[in-house]
Amino acid sequence: MRVARTVKELREILDCESRRIGFVPTMGALHIGHRSLIEAARRENEVVVVSIYVNPTQFLAGEDLSKYPRREEADFKICELSGVDVLFYPESMYEADEVSVCASAVRGYILEGASRPGHFDGMLTVVLKLLNAVRPSKVYFGKKDAQQLALITQMVRNFNMNIEIVPMETVREKDGLALSSRNIYLDTIQRTEALKLSSSLKEASKMVMQGNRNSSELQKAMLAILEPLEVEYVAIVNRAFESISEVVIGDTIVLVATRVGVTRLIDNVWM
Repeated sequence: MRVARTVKELREILDCESRRIGFVPTMGALHIGHRSLIEAARRENEVVVVSIYVNPTQFLAGEDLSKYPRREEADFKICELSGVDVLFYPESMYEADEVSVCASAVRGYILEGASRPGHFDGMLTVVLKLLNAVRPSKVYFGKKDAQQLALITQMVRNFNMNIEIVPMETVREKDGLALSSRNIYLDTIQRTEALKLSSSLKEASKMVMQGNRNSSELQKAMLAILEPLEVEYVAIVNRAFESISEVVIGDTIVLVATRVGVTRLIDNVWM
């Protein structure tokens, strides 16, 4: 595995590469969910590139940038064992007076965009920079960050980038908790409370399977399960992130965001 610390070093490695490149951008603290992305990239491409960069522009004031888990040695080992060809580990991705990408679509200002104003601008900016640096054929993202996935897909389409965005299913613990680097912040009691997110989504799925597709009734049932957590939103939207009054199978995402203690968690189910 080769390691690049700057865009220049990365391009020196990749400029002579004519094979298909699969790319997995991450912020490190790698877990089984990340490994599933890397494994998919390994199966479908001849060269696998992983980036690890904790992007400061997508953290808001008071968020956990300084505390965000960093496990360089463990992450390197996971990448090696997963068959990564090139690890891009930059110290910075920014220069002075840069122009940022704005999440101008409506979907950039609702839900996560409303809870974390400016977050998506920072996320899209660094993803665009990473895509331009790596120039992959395919890029792999988890469905757990559904709104992020939608915005990145739209950005790639808007800028006519010849890149395939590959959505990957959310990886969960055996008890249903969606894997997240932030789960390490949860104590034993909080981790049990965090299971209410996946439980509420299971209840919504069960109700839909039983024939109830009314969004208000699904939300009411989910909120009852989520008590007494601090709920930021329970939303039922179509793939364009427009609110819908009834679930449409094949075009619906049910999303939830809560705080468990001081830890903010999100989860969703695609229907």
